[in-house]
Amino acid sequence: MADRQPLLEPSLLLNAYASGIFPMAMETGELGWFSPDPRGIIPLDDGFHIPHGLKRTLKKEPFEIRMNTSFADVMRGCADRRETWIDDTIYKSYVRLHYLGHAHSVETWQAGQLVGGLYGIALGGAFFGESMFSRATDASKVALVVLVHRLRERGFSLLDTQWTTAHLRQFGAVDIPRRDYLARLRRAQGLDVTFI
Repeated sequence: MADRQPLLEPSLLLNAYASGIFPMAMETGELGWFSPDPRGIIPLDDGFHIPHGLKRTLKKEPFEIRMNTSFADVMRGCADRRETWIDDTIYKSYVRLHYLGHAHSVETWQAGQLVGGLYGIALGGAFFGESMFSRATDASKVALVVLVHRLRERGFSLLDTQWTTAHLRQFGAVDIPRRDYLARLRRAQGLDVTFI
């Protein structure tokens, strides 16, 4: 990850998320800003689905679950792939957002090693899932299940996945029109809830 441009101010990032917009680093070295239509979400009600194979993994409890203990390392794990939208600007900007209490990680550990996890932004009752990674079978999937349980118990109403993928659809991820997403986002921001 190489330095390409100044860090994104926390207020800019939070205002963007509040408006349904998020940044990604492009291959050109520039930052792109996106507001997809349709927008991917994972329903936090009965729409969330845990595949049968993963249920068996969860019963074995193969991972130690931690939150916010290694946020920067989770971001590094998410960026460690052939094609990534996490450049140095994104990395440093979101680590700063984490230290300010707005960005969070759910981590899976095994034998004292970080083997998977995910990170995202919490704003009101909305959680914006950014990326996940896995170095052990089901490590990121378990982190996602833990995230959904956390959001439910804390009273969140929206889990944004930006886009849907085949991987996320197995958990019940769906596409909704942007106008519907923005209405849900407005309602979620009115909730007085916290991730931690």
